[in-house]
Amino acid sequence: MIFMLMNLIYPIISTVVIYALLIFVALLVLRLIFNYSDPNPFGKVGRFSYYLKKFTDSFVYPAARLLANFRIDTRLAPIVTILISAVLAFFALQIVWNTFFIIDGLTSAIAAGNIKAIIGFLLYTVLSIFVLFIFIRFISSWFVFTRNTFLGFVKTVTDPILIPFQKLIPPIGMIDISAMILLIIIQLLQSFVLRAFVQS
Repeated sequence: MIFMLMNLIYPIISTVVIYALLIFVALLVLRLIFNYSDPNPFGKVGRFSYYLKKFTDSFVYPAARLLANFRIDTRLAPIVTILISAVLAFFALQIVWNTFFIIDGLTSAIAAGNIKAIIGFLLYTVLSIFVLFIFIRFISSWFVFTRNTFLGFVKTVTDPILIPFQKLIPPIGMIDISAMILLIIIQLLQSFVLRAFVQS
């Protein structure tokens, strides 16, 4: 039963996410080609191009606005969207992996009666929650979400940590680089907690 989630379920989830990302990337590459080829709107290819653009507009539009701010050809927006999607998929898989790692590890530590490992996994959990909240905040700043109490709670929890980083490293267009740097720092702290409490 130990590490069942990590060994059995996580590979399935990661495979689904990777295949979904590959399909999404293929659609955006097609859109990029259509952006420059400008097919006949009355032909089959033109109609397919229209529906493809309509389907992907909500994903590509934020990247197009970012490029427009820097006076870069907005037809290149699918490339930026692909890069952002890859980063988001990577962090999403990291969060899923962390969740399964915590559940499996905490279950194992409790079963063994290892108090030090239990404390380590609890500290690791707190840091993982911060990672999740910062990830949610990063997504909410990139896409348009309606305000609700949960996002307000996420903002309240992350503001004391994130605002000092934002003052040091201001956003580049719509991309909050400070959040990404903070995520890296928290992951380093997680590695330290594992070495100090779990692996020692």
